[in-house]
Amino acid sequence: MFLRLLLSAAAVLGLLHAGPAHAEPRGDVSLAPGEHQAVVNGVRLWYRVAGQEAGTPVVFLHGGPGQGSQTFARFAGPALEGDLRMVYLDQRGSGRSERPWDDAYSLELLVEDLEQMRQAWGVERLSLIGHSFGTILALEYAAAHPDHVERVVLAAAAPDLPAAMDLQCVRLERLEPAAYARAIAARSEGSRARCNPFVADRSFIDGAMFPDPATARVVDETDAEGGLRNTGQIGRVLFGEGGLMDYRFERAAALNMPVLVVAGLSDFQTVIEPQRELVARLPNARIVEQEGRGHFMFVEDPAGFAAEVARFLGD
Repeated sequence: MFLRLLLSAAAVLGLLHAGPAHAEPRGDVSLAPGEHQAVVNGVRLWYRVAGQEAGTPVVFLHGGPGQGSQTFARFAGPALEGDLRMVYLDQRGSGRSERPWDDAYSLELLVEDLEQMRQAWGVERLSLIGHSFGTILALEYAAAHPDHVERVVLAAAAPDLPAAMDLQCVRLERLEPAAYARAIAARSEGSRARCNPFVADRSFIDGAMFPDPATARVVDETDAEGGLRNTGQIGRVLFGEGGLMDYRFERAAALNMPVLVVAGLSDFQTVIEPQRELVARLPNARIVEQEGRGHFMFVEDPAGFAAEVARFLGD
């Protein structure tokens, strides 16, 4: 999900453009079932392998940024693991992975972290499942390394953040005119979006993601288990001035592999229109639109989500 902790874009830090390091990964770099920790690009990353012990590794890329993989692994994981070789990777600054002391975060670094892990695992190809912010990482990795990606699943995709925010602004203007006025005032100079909807209150943001408030409670509780709650550190950096707030995926032609987009029609955070537009631009993509589902469709209907994804990845 797009960082509910990020309620004011004006408060975030500037994006760090740290160049990727290329030191050899160290630690328990294995695709054996179980938990592992590896030092990649100077940061300790945690991941867990579960399910089938052979086949293309399917790496889950969580949202947030900074959410961690625990909610997806709990709800969608058991059904997917019956058919797939799942890898739940906590990105730097997220979940059980290390939070860099120097705020070394950038989209480039996150892509390089994943590529260094692929090389260390000794596999030629990965399949990817991205959720929310993780769909941005999946798209950028697949565009940078198309020969190493077999298939891509994008759940609640965010290929054009200004377009998504514009549609959120329309909704905010209709539902909360006073908050909309604040969002207009909070718009960053030079931003492509018409307002900054993240200044809206928590109820508006949750209402955009969760058709059923009970799902929000379940997600919050699962995210927080074991002290793993999103600290907001990575989001404050990535959504800083000149950063990810204006992200739009521009390399559609590079994605020649099959892509599945799974979108909830009751998700007003990553709204449907930019996802449809992405599918129209991709060479080999299709979209599944789920009536009544929100931003966390894999929590609302784990079995249905897993069946759709497993069928696509197993084709």
